[in-house]
Amino acid sequence: MKFKDKVVVVTGAGGTLCSEISIDLASKGAKVALVGRTKEKLDLVADKIKTNGGIAEVFVCDVSNEESVKKLANDVKQKLGLCNYLINGAGGNNQKAMPTITQFDKREMSGNLPEGTKGIYNIDMDAFESVLNINTMGTVYPLLEFTKQMIEIGEGSVINFASMNSYCPLTRCFAYAMSKAAVTNLTQSFAAYFAPANIRINAIAPGFMVNERSKNYLGTVEDGLTLRGQSVINHTPMGRFGEAKDLLGCVDWLLDSKASSFVTGITVPVDGGFLTLGGV
Repeated sequence: MKFKDKVVVVTGAGGTLCSEISIDLASKGAKVALVGRTKEKLDLVADKIKTNGGIAEVFVCDVSNEESVKKLANDVKQKLGLCNYLINGAGGNNQKAMPTITQFDKREMSGNLPEGTKGIYNIDMDAFESVLNINTMGTVYPLLEFTKQMIEIGEGSVINFASMNSYCPLTRCFAYAMSKAAVTNLTQSFAAYFAPANIRINAIAPGFMVNERSKNYLGTVEDGLTLRGQSVINHTPMGRFGEAKDLLGCVDWLLDSKASSFVTGITVPVDGGFLTLGGV
């Protein structure tokens, strides 16, 4: 019960990764604020936590909207108390913001690409901008609001979610890669700024993790891989995709003010060694 009575705000708590993180923290005594856009998903996580005797409250919020986040911070304070820890897990990509080809084709300029094929000039720029907003401002707004509460307490810890794209952009993921590189950078700059307030700010960069969406475009090691999935596995020395449980130890360590008291501004890859291989 190392986090007993500590208030943890988890954005993106209805997703595969952050739902497991929320359940784990609740099992260690934390009071968890489950934040996301879809109440039904959040309710399922809250039910699991409460069934196990934990404490959780559901908050529906668009974290890329400043006013919504301000209301969220006030609601959390009223229902659970001041925030000790923030996990910025909300984010994502959008297929509409991605071309289907991996490099420029001169046929893009004449509009003669094969049917169903999109180049960089054919993507939806509104979708592109929405990816930037959810991954960057959806991290900044909660960070700014909940650090106010941490300042009132006298200490706190923030974990942002970066990505393998923070280090090297994957093909076709222009907006997502830009935004996740920004997360790594803002983690450093905010960590330096808030250090005098005794608030530590770090990030986790998950590798390729198993969820329903990933199974569609990567496949599975057990049932067969797509070409892209096989490429990922070839690049991963541990020979598998990650699971949500693989993040729990890192989250625990970064939140623990004793275990990581002198750690701030870092991004920790949890990737099965993906970044160790250059592909040659």
